[in-house]
Amino acid sequence: MTEHIEVLVVGAGPAGLALACDLQRRGIRFRIVNAAEHGFEGSRAKGVQPRTLEVFDDLGVLPELQSRGTLYPLLGLHVGPLTLPWVMYRRHKATEDVPYPNTMLVPQYETDACIRRRLEELGGAVEYGTRLLSYEETADGIVATVEGSGGTEQIHTRFLVGADGGASTVRLTAGIDFVGTTDETDRMIVADVTLSGLSRRRWHVWPRNKGRFMALCPLPGSEKFQLMLKLRPEEKVDLSQDAVNRLVQEFVGLAKLRVREIHWASVWRPNIRLAERYRAGNVFLVGDAAHVHPPTGAQGLNTGVQDAYNLGWKLAQVLAGAPDVLLDSYEAERQPVAARVLGLSSELYASMSDRPLTAVKRGDEERQLTLTYRGGPLAPSGGEQLVGAGDRAPDASYTDAQGRSGRLFDLFRGPHFTLIAIGAAAIDALDHISWPDRGAPLTTVAIPSGAVPYGIQAPAHILVRPDGYIAYVTRDDWNAALDQHAQLMLPKLDDKDSR
Repeated sequence: MTEHIEVLVVGAGPAGLALACDLQRRGIRFRIVNAAEHGFEGSRAKGVQPRTLEVFDDLGVLPELQSRGTLYPLLGLHVGPLTLPWVMYRRHKATEDVPYPNTMLVPQYETDACIRRRLEELGGAVEYGTRLLSYEETADGIVATVEGSGGTEQIHTRFLVGADGGASTVRLTAGIDFVGTTDETDRMIVADVTLSGLSRRRWHVWPRNKGRFMALCPLPGSEKFQLMLKLRPEEKVDLSQDAVNRLVQEFVGLAKLRVREIHWASVWRPNIRLAERYRAGNVFLVGDAAHVHPPTGAQGLNTGVQDAYNLGWKLAQVLAGAPDVLLDSYEAERQPVAARVLGLSSELYASMSDRPLTAVKRGDEERQLTLTYRGGPLAPSGGEQLVGAGDRAPDASYTDAQGRSGRLFDLFRGPHFTLIAIGAAAIDALDHISWPDRGAPLTTVAIPSGAVPYGIQAPAHILVRPDGYIAYVTRDDWNAALDQHAQLMLPKLDDKDSR
């Protein structure tokens, strides 16, 4: 028996789950399968950046996620007999344009669970214990063979998305090179442990010579710490409780510090790679299937979630009749971001060897709020404005033409485009805007000249994409600007389509 769907998502980590939430709220027929029998149980990624918090706000994940996490504590740098307080993440105050300014500390098992529960609230579900065996492209899509508790079945799908990690079966089958390096001599134990003899008020770090270090970060909502301990090249790996406890005590030199329980443990190697392509026909890669990073800088999970957020609306638009070339913009926009993030996290990891204090500093770039798609296929000219095509659309308060107040993020929330009309001429032009009745709908807001967001002077139209980036800003010729971008992003208009 062959089932026909529109999208098959392979892998239920953060990127796959975020994509599934987005597809579910758009009414796309999809399935999400995962080879493991349950969700991920470790803390591996634990930092959620401000831009990702905005994505989770839109997807409806944020309220629960905030209850499961906290802000990062101060570092406690153990240097000889001294413990020095050190700020890794500078605290920021919420502002008009950035309502979630700080990186949150949330263990990955909680992040995954929050997205999974949101998917279930929306009516979707992960098919655990279901493995992709193979797939092949056909004239009208892909036929995938999967194996689950009920046996083997075939799925006919228009699109296949690999969110199945660094060893991605989807990527390997597509023949996409994973360019980069893996250093088998550079190893680190990463584990979730319960221990005694250590304060939970600090993220404790013990730097040593030649890049050696150990860190213990308290995980919110539990008694666990995340342990990161860099091994010597010749050191044998033993993840038993006794062996890990012995390593910790030898490293710290405190007998009172004892590992009481290991909840999850793995050995990490610096596997620093980027997929040569993000698309092969109707096959796409997101998250770790497309890029793998060092754990420094809290970038990998965040970049993967934002991959999914960029791809979801584009898949839905093409399924509704938008031009297929829209899907080429996914790689064009996201691959340069991953390349830059790889460089940033690799630089931070390398600095641990000779500049350990530099390695624990974090700045604005890691927060991912300044990422832009300016110069890309959907925003070839960003314009001269402070905020222009290809940029993240910031939050802002507004008062509309009827005197109703609100916030733009509340207006953006949902699977639609948003058209902001500023000034009388731009507001009048809304009556002549045509929009297709298929694909993402359009929400409009009329704002008088006296309450201008983003410092953009009236008259102006600002079209915001479903993923919260600006499609264009125009001050005249309203229909021409929309028509130009409609050819890239929207299904063709029928005669009955109007707005």
